[in-house]
Amino acid sequence: MFQINTLIDCPDVLKRFLVYLQTIKGKSPKTVYEYFLDLRMFFRFLKKNRGLVANDANFDEITISDVGIDILKTVTLSEVYDFLYYVLNDRGDIASTRSRKSSALRTFFSYLTVKANLIEVNPVAELEVPSQRKRLPKYLSLEECIQLLSAIEGTYAVRDYCITVLFLNCGIRLSELVGININDINGNNLRVVGKGDKERNIHLNQACLDAISEYMKVRPNNDAKDKQALFISRQGNRISTKVVQANMKKYLKMSGLEDKGYSVHKLRHTAATLMYQHGGVDLRILKEILGHQNLATTEIYTHIASEQIDKAFESNPLAKIKMNKSGN
Repeated sequence: MFQINTLIDCPDVLKRFLVYLQTIKGKSPKTVYEYFLDLRMFFRFLKKNRGLVANDANFDEITISDVGIDILKTVTLSEVYDFLYYVLNDRGDIASTRSRKSSALRTFFSYLTVKANLIEVNPVAELEVPSQRKRLPKYLSLEECIQLLSAIEGTYAVRDYCITVLFLNCGIRLSELVGININDINGNNLRVVGKGDKERNIHLNQACLDAISEYMKVRPNNDAKDKQALFISRQGNRISTKVVQANMKKYLKMSGLEDKGYSVHKLRHTAATLMYQHGGVDLRILKEILGHQNLATTEIYTHIASEQIDKAFESNPLAKIKMNKSGN
């Protein structure tokens, strides 16, 4: 797992910011590392753009250990826009990636200004985030869900069927699923640990309870090296995210759904969509079920309903009728 103290070529001011993100803001190690990568790129751009390194210097090898407050105090908003232009034209970053980098810069300079009091003026206070085209989440239809579940077979079929049922019924994240311990299950209640180590409780319906019950009958209790983990790999360890992803890719292919762009994360979208479309679940309740921090993240599922309405109009048998210009 990523550790801040193992970072090489990381200036002290950046390291303190990363510690703040992980310990105070509760960001996951993965998210903290992404912040580091984005800010390291910006620091390298600053040195290159200001002529602080040789013109022929390899951008990805520029050291940032000497970037301190003296340099950061002089950053301007126009320089930040130059950086975003650079990552668009020279690095080919899409809007969502540039938006993430913008967010990292805004959080970092806000920390320097408000929390650490290291600079007086926040140069990115007025920074506009690159606009992103909202995409509808891709999801399996009810028939495709049944098709996928029916394709699961082999030595670990009972385990993998249980995993798939939990994805499709509970809408949990991949990291949440592999992190489930046996004692996280209490009757029809499942405790999961989501982003930022935030806990939430999930109701287990009958399909989930039945799948878990059948799996527990074949779970390798004696050979399991991780006695607490619910899902065990062939080697007896807690099942990894890579194994789950590989297995799901295999079953999607076996079910004839491999060319539709589906993935483990799309199963989470599927669960949310089915609850919203068929269960009439209120958007705020869906937010809690999925563990979203902001309601805006959950609101994308309302676009699915709008899309269905559009299709309903298009399905009208008179949708393509044209006027008979002959007048007859």
